[in-house]
Amino acid sequence: MVELTTDHFEKLVGKGIDAIPKKYFDKIQNVAFIVEDEPSLEQREKLKLACNQTLFGLYEGIPLTKRGAGYNLVLPDKITIFRLPILSVAETVEDVQKQVNKTIWHEVAHYFGLDHDRIHKLEKRPT
Repeated sequence: MVELTTDHFEKLVGKGIDAIPKKYFDKIQNVAFIVEDEPSLEQREKLKLACNQTLFGLYEGIPLTKRGAGYNLVLPDKITIFRLPILSVAETVEDVQKQVNKTIWHEVAHYFGLDHDRIHKLEKRPT
């Protein structure tokens, strides 16, 4: 497990956001990126997580593919990156950055309307 201050972790999240390819980043609108230590009780209950399950990140909002003509004047969608679960699986700061980048990509993919099956297929493709 790596120990990082919240401030240091937030800087790694900033680097992860900066790593989003421009062609996608320019299409992201009205999304707040947040860092929290762990999922809240409400988030855990909503997702029906067992006590031994956790999350690295969570997208909360209406994906682009589900928005209609009446989608306006809404609060921002939210992508939360959970610090403690990521730190618990990382052995180095580089591991943290890799997991943060992967988590941000995964949650941004949800914003664009991809489901878990499609995301996992894309993650398995050779780069």
